[in-house]
Amino acid sequence: MAVKTNEQEALAKRYGWQYYGQARPDFALDPEDGQESVWDYPRPPDVRAETRVARVVSNGQVIARTSEALRLCETASPPTLYLPERDIDMSKLIPVAGSSHCEWKGRAEYFALRSNPDVPVAWRYPAPHERYAALAGHLSFYPAAVSCFLDDESVRAQSGGFYGGWVTHDIVGPFKGESGTGGW
Repeated sequence: MAVKTNEQEALAKRYGWQYYGQARPDFALDPEDGQESVWDYPRPPDVRAETRVARVVSNGQVIARTSEALRLCETASPPTLYLPERDIDMSKLIPVAGSSHCEWKGRAEYFALRSNPDVPVAWRYPAPHERYAALAGHLSFYPAAVSCFLDDESVRAQSGGFYGGWVTHDIVGPFKGESGTGGW
C-alpha cells in the first residue's frame, strides 16, 4: 500500500481525493508498450517537457506551433499542454472577461479567437504559484474549441467542458471528466 505525503494527506482531507499516482486503482486501464496511464501521474501535478511538435489550428490558420511545449501531468487527467507565447500568433487572440482559480497554479485568465470572441479557446496563468513558475508566458488551448495536434496526430478533447487535457493514442485512462468521475 502506498503511503501519502503530508501534503497529500492535507489535500485528501480538504478535497476528498483518493488517488495520487502512487498506485493504479482497479478500474484503471493497463498501458501497453509506448503508452502512459494517467493514473501513474502525480498529484499535485508536475510539469514536463514535451518533445513532440504541438500545433493549434482554427479555420485552416495556424495559431501556434512549437517544439518547446510543457505538459502538465496530473493524476486522472490527460496531459494539458502549455505553449510558449513566443510561438503563438497572439494577434489572433483577444482576452475575455472572467477568470478562475486553480489550487495548484493560481489565477487563470482566458482568451478567445478575434474571429469568434464569445468562445474561450485558451487560458494562461499570468503569475503562477512558485511550484509552477515554468508555466508563466505559456498558454494552453482547449482541443474541444480549436484543432490541436501533437506531431501529426489529431488530439481528442478531454470530456467535461471544464477540462483541457490533450488525449492522444499513447495515453490511457479512464479520464477525469467522463461520466461518473465527479468523485475523483
